[in-house]
Amino acid sequence: MRIALFGDIHANLEALEAVLADAANQDVTAYVCMGDLVGYNADPAACLEKVRAMDCPTVKGNHDEDAAGIHSLESMNPVAAAALEWTRQQLTAEQRQWLSHLRMVRQVSDFTVVHSTLDQPSHWNYVTNRFDAMSNFSYQFTQICFHGHTHVPRIYVKSDRVLEVPAESVVIEDGAKYFINVGSVGQPRDGDWRACYAIYDLDHKLVVVRRVEYDIGKTQEKILAAGLPPMLAERIAEGR
Repeated sequence: MRIALFGDIHANLEALEAVLADAANQDVTAYVCMGDLVGYNADPAACLEKVRAMDCPTVKGNHDEDAAGIHSLESMNPVAAAALEWTRQQLTAEQRQWLSHLRMVRQVSDFTVVHSTLDQPSHWNYVTNRFDAMSNFSYQFTQICFHGHTHVPRIYVKSDRVLEVPAESVVIEDGAKYFINVGSVGQPRDGDWRACYAIYDLDHKLVVVRRVEYDIGKTQEKILAAGLPPMLAERIAEGR
């Protein structure tokens, strides 16, 4: 069984379609979404409906929660707030309700999925180094946990100590735990503009991080045509 794990789509339809096409070519048979379907880019409703139609396990991201209208946007940075205010206007009440009802944490097969962290999933904390990952492992009761939120693929391994290993691939070994960030489909922030996701091969105990090119020019045109902040179009080309 091969499972595609993807998230931080952020309303980038071209990137999402490219990832799903690549996953199909990789003989993926199941899909799991790490959340943040919306925010930043110009196709929130289309991305939401595409993921919803897949009927795959999906957890809630912070942008999903904010787009649902649960919180005020006053404390958010102006660019993200402007994009979310616009996003709220693009979604129906039923779509916003669907986002609000997504769960924070789910167990799928033999692994766990969360958008941010397991210790305080609703606080939207960031894991950017092995020290951040340490507290998460204390709350991790499956061998593997997949997550997103930072938009940067990272792999942390806990055996006798916690290490960060290259975010390309990792063999799942007995006696160790793994906290794996699958990167971002719609807005990578590691200097590589290509859409990012991961495949978990359960039979071979292997997780591989993949990068996929997409029509970034079309995505940028949509952002500008929607009247969203121009920096959102600029940043996806820079992978930041």
